[in-house]
Amino acid sequence: MNILNDPSMKEIVNDFCEEANSLFDLLEKSLNLLEENPNNSKELEKFGQVIDRIMGAAKSIGATEMATFCELGKVIGYKSSQINDIPLIEVVVAILYDSLDMLREMNESLRSGNDKSMTKLNTKAFVTRLNWLSAKFKDIERSSCSIDGKLDQGSIDDLMKSLGL
Repeated sequence: MNILNDPSMKEIVNDFCEEANSLFDLLEKSLNLLEENPNNSKELEKFGQVIDRIMGAAKSIGATEMATFCELGKVIGYKSSQINDIPLIEVVVAILYDSLDMLREMNESLRSGNDKSMTKLNTKAFVTRLNWLSAKFKDIERSSCSIDGKLDQGSIDDLMKSLGL
């Protein structure tokens, strides 16, 4: 039995869900600011930092699907902060809004006791957008975007496969 399924750990899971909701609000604020000013790469950095916090907490309670999804969001946030292509940043913001909606749904699933939240989400179109976006960022190298010490397309593909995407 993991933390998510252990009735004696329900309070910890609930605390995680509450904290995640407050961090989701920060992510949404960053996205709103980016929608107003796509040149503000600092907000993409901030998005990456906040989602990284959620990722770490999700890993610590065993919410691996949510953690992996956050890792993808972190990579997108950090890599997109390195570009100056405003139309592409606008697409990134739209995709990050979608990922935030999915994270909120995952969080509600965790709160209600369902630790396999990805099975309820319709992710096919989202995965298509992630694949397209990751191809746009394939040449951007940044150490904070590395996954298990690697920074290649295969690593991003492996993350998505681990989610069943």
